[in-house]
Amino acid sequence: MKIRNLLAISIGLAFSSLVHSQETKTEETTAPAPVEVIDRLNIPGPLTFNGNEYFLTWSKQNSATWAQQQYILRDDDFNNYKELINISYFDKEIDIEMAVKQKVEYVENRKERTQDKYSFVSVTESPDGKEIIVDYLVTVVPKEGESYAEYNIDRFKNFDTNGKKSFLIFSYSKRIAGDLKYSSKALSKERNKLMEAVITTAIPTVTYKPTAVEPKK
Repeated sequence: MKIRNLLAISIGLAFSSLVHSQETKTEETTAPAPVEVIDRLNIPGPLTFNGNEYFLTWSKQNSATWAQQQYILRDDDFNNYKELINISYFDKEIDIEMAVKQKVEYVENRKERTQDKYSFVSVTESPDGKEIIVDYLVTVVPKEGESYAEYNIDRFKNFDTNGKKSFLIFSYSKRIAGDLKYSSKALSKERNKLMEAVITTAIPTVTYKPTAVEPKK
């Protein structure tokens, strides 16, 4: 994959807030894990990523065409995770460059708003242009608990199966708590290895059967 100039993604069209709202990570509050989790995407599990197994811990039917699932390591804490995989599946066509543009703007605006001096964002495009990855680092100082740095990799991919168009975002997130300078530097050192793992990971096969849309709380 090649690194793409962010200025090249200058689409003058408005896009909904789906890209950053598809995550329940970073400084947003993660929903409590339900007792019984529904596999809304019918993905055989557990997921294997970078030599580790991740187990389905949370899912939500956000709309008739958008389902979301999250996976963590067996002994991890969902509400204070160290590593998390998020899969957002959209049963419709979405402009990939528009989605990427909004994610980049979200991270850049957050960096300016929070004065996050360790934050960065980068865009990587596959040679055929069918996939784009946005990877970014943020630091979080919560009202309660320990501060942490969080490195995220979002892999955007369009599908066209026999004329049926869909869109998927495969996201990996890793957190290191403690001194922000140290934790940010430690995550940055892992960047190349984690990027390679996300790029080479096979996207799980999705068999989508929408369930009832969950009411907003």
